[in-house]
Amino acid sequence: MTETLTSRKAVRLRGRSFLALVLSPELPFRDWLAQLDDLARRSTGFFLGRPIVLDVSGLPITREQLADLLAELTKRNVRVMGIEGALPSILGPGMPPEMKGGRNAPDIEVPEANAAPAAAKPATDTVQARFAMPAPTPSLLIETPVRSGQSIIFPEGDVTILGSISSGAEVIAGGSIHVYGALRGRALAGSSGNENARIFCRKLEAELIAIDGLYKTAEDIDPKVFGQPVHAWLDDTVLKTVVLPA
Repeated sequence: MTETLTSRKAVRLRGRSFLALVLSPELPFRDWLAQLDDLARRSTGFFLGRPIVLDVSGLPITREQLADLLAELTKRNVRVMGIEGALPSILGPGMPPEMKGGRNAPDIEVPEANAAPAAAKPATDTVQARFAMPAPTPSLLIETPVRSGQSIIFPEGDVTILGSISSGAEVIAGGSIHVYGALRGRALAGSSGNENARIFCRKLEAELIAIDGLYKTAEDIDPKVFGQPVHAWLDDTVLKTVVLPA
């Protein structure tokens, strides 16, 4: 006996975005990999288990050079989930897929075959949208200390920590980071490409600070500001720090 299905459950496709770190290699790759090794030595486990997007925009490289670079990153346990800015001719079989800038994505609804097309919205909606007030920048407030091993990731905006960030912990924000206690772990501001992001803390003892991909480890931070209340910002391509007044 053949059972006839009277109803079928539609397959639901969902859009979802995740925060990935973007690596932008520079030529020659040997020198750039040496800098990457230096960062890995000074910040143990920084890339472990992290999804990475490799941005090769504007690099005059061949498929073989890209394959060699991916192999070198694999040796270093750097997981490349996608490649951005690559010419189609240099992407080969077995390589991570091409990726473009990720944004928040809503659920994707699969239209029915006989569904009528949606009616066009009146032009007045567009006119009204032009004069709408901009949405406020979202922010995240953490009222407790960020303990060792914890990872706070908030790509939408600013993060404020009322306590301290312990060694081995990290905070990644799309906007600025404010720490009202000691910053002993890692703080990465402007992770979504915001070069105007800033880092403020009551006491700087960080393992690593970064703004829009430019970073300093503990060894690179000026000893004069270490242990002091600090403001960090980007001046063109230089990550600067200054002691805040008491």
